[in-house]
Parts: sequence; C-alpha cells; structure tokens
Amino acid sequence: MSQTDRIQQRLGLAFNRPSLLVEALTHPSYLNENPGLRAASYQRLEFLGDAILGSVTALELFQRYPELSEGELTKLRSHLVQERSLACIAAELGLGDYLDMGRGEEASGGRCRDSNLAAALEALIGAVHLDQGADIAKTLILDLVADEIKRAEKSGAPQDPKSQLQEMVQAGGGEPPHYRVVNAEGPDHSRTFTVEVLVENRVLGSGSGKRKLDAERGAASRAIEAFTSSSASQR
Repeated sequence: MSQTDRIQQRLGLAFNRPSLLVEALTHPSYLNENPGLRAASYQRLEFLGDAILGSVTALELFQRYPELSEGELTKLRSHLVQERSLACIAAELGLGDYLDMGRGEEASGGRCRDSNLAAALEALIGAVHLDQGADIAKTLILDLVADEIKRAEKSGAPQDPKSQLQEMVQAGGGEPPHYRVVNAEGPDHSRTFTVEVLVENRVLGSGSGKRKLDAERGAASRAIEAFTSSSASQR
C-alpha cells in the first residue's frame, strides 16, 4: 500500500485527484534535492488550508459560544490554529511519516518539526477542500480540532505561553523575557524563523515557526518546561 493510500485510509477519504494529496505531502526540500521533478511542494496548498482553517474554526466558535466576547473568541481561535496545536494534531495522524522530504531535512529532525507538521496539515486541508469540497473539508477540520475544543470547554483556552512565561519570571522578581531571531530561512513568502528566549541573558528555550510569533510561543513553551523541571528538582 502506498503512502497516499495509507493516509487516505486513515482519513476515510478517497481522492478524485491523488496528485493533490501528493502535493500536500511534498516538503520543499524534496524538490530542492530532486530538481528534475515536475512537481510542486505543499506551500500553495498550505496558504489555502490556513485560510480555510481560520474561517471554519471562527464560524464554529462564533456559533457554539454566543456568550463569549470578541477577545475570548479570538483567544480560543488563536489557540486552535496556532502552530503547536496543529503540529500535535498532525503528529496524532502520523503525518510526518507520510511526507516526502529531502535527506538533509529528514536528518535534522524534519519529520517531527512543528513547523513542517503544521504546514503539512494545513496543506492537507487545502487539498481536501479542492478535491472533496467545502463541506467535507469543514467536517474534517471540526473532527481534527474536536478534542481541543472539548478541553477548552472544561478549562478555557490555555494561557498564551509568552504571557505565562512572563508571569513566572516576574513572580520571581526577574526582568521580562527577551526574544531574539537567530535564524530565518526560506523564500520571502514562506520563511521559517528560529527564535530564542533569554531570561537574565540566559537562553532558556528556542522555537521555530512560519511566523515570528509562533516561533516565540514555541521558545516560551520550552522555557516554561525548563522552569518547571528546575523547580521540581529543587523540591
């Protein structure tokens, strides 16, 4: 059974145009290492899937929670569509295993990288929308984010990791965390940023993402883990 057959079976879908699915699962590095291929990477589908994902989740939250304010809805939607949340969903699907990517990217941990997983999931959504239609794409999206919505119903949207880190640092009398971009690679329309977060001139975490904000959130999450582990070891 081919990779595309397996992911279709996993999703319970049968693509009319399998080439769209192949495109959604093709990392740019694969084409860079195979310049003779007449194919496209997932970047255009990622753009489309991102827009569809944002629209579907916004409408679902608006209709489901009439009592929430604009700010509360925005916070919840941001959590659902942020890179880390999408990467977790993609990891549960095993999406990294289905990606065609270059040897260098794979060797550097590309199949587990949040930015790659989130991008591939958005591209998959874009491909489903084009191939199966808006209704099927909507059903898929709501199924993918269902667990996160249920968790939010019980405990509210998790606090933004940057805000949480700042509170933790300042509670101990420290200065606010400082974020710095240490790397930016890729074409202008699809750059991947790597950011470090420093507390008192000490690097506590790093993260990567298509947006600087996502990279900063990833770095903050790693720093929170470091803070938590340090506190636990001191008990």
